[in-house]
Amino acid sequence: MTSGSTARPNGQLQASKICQFKLVLLGESAVGKSSLVLRFVKGQFNEYQESTIGVAFLTQSVCLEDTTVKFEIWDTAGQERYHSLAPMYYKGAQAAIVVYDITNQETFARVKTWVKELQRQASPSIVIALAGNKADLANKHMVEYEEAQVYADDNSLLFMETSAKTAMNDLFLAIAKKLPKSEPQNLGGAAGRSRGVDLHEQSQQNKSQCCSN
Repeated sequence: MTSGSTARPNGQLQASKICQFKLVLLGESAVGKSSLVLRFVKGQFNEYQESTIGVAFLTQSVCLEDTTVKFEIWDTAGQERYHSLAPMYYKGAQAAIVVYDITNQETFARVKTWVKELQRQASPSIVIALAGNKADLANKHMVEYEEAQVYADDNSLLFMETSAKTAMNDLFLAIAKKLPKSEPQNLGGAAGRSRGVDLHEQSQQNKSQCCSN
């Protein structure tokens, strides 16, 4: 057994490397950003989720084969009056999920503005994912899957249709796999904010929470 590894109940070695990344969610109000986060972090879904005021902060981990990816999730408010605050939240983010409602064409058009803003102002290495949420309402589709896929391909975005209601969402896992895993770095350093930070030496206690729902 290698140093720093612990055995899982099934006998496999638990990943010894823990990397931390800042992830921000952007998109119009009522597209389901908070619902996606709540389902991912707590495995819960509320039919009538209250609108986020300003920003909400949560954390959750994803276990890969040799690394535990810990997400610091910043769920931003979608109301226009909060738009000017968004750069404060996506600054230094290694990943962003831009969310639209598949039943609302206007929210998809708005997504393109967010993507351009991220491409212009966020870190050049940021991983941007496009989420077509409310896939459980497929009979009310207004944004075709193919249209969104072409847009995502043209802009080098990860893309999935998601549903917080039915827990149809592998996007966080896909992001975790795509993010670069760096060597151990100082959390306070600039490099630590632009790349993954290995928390193994600093957060041994987090291992017991790996992959918790």
